[in-house]
Amino acid sequence: MSAQEKYDEAFIETFEIEKSDLTEKLEYQSIPAWDSVGHMALMAEIEEVFDIMLEMDDILEFGSYTTGRETLKKYDVEF
Repeated sequence: MSAQEKYDEAFIETFEIEKSDLTEKLEYQSIPAWDSVGHMALMAEIEEVFDIMLEMDDILEFGSYTTGRETLKKYDVEF
């Protein structure tokens, strides 16, 4: 499974959304499931899937589907 597929699956599983929902418009609090609790669940899933430990600043700045990819590049995740 590619990094992109893992990334997409983390969002789909955590938020129970469709692949078609994964757009640049998907941002923190743009859907009911992506609230503060959902955010922490997503971060835990991302850490598990990519076997990384996100820094607190990165968790706080992980504000959208698009910016999350940029954040993960700092952890050598290649898309």
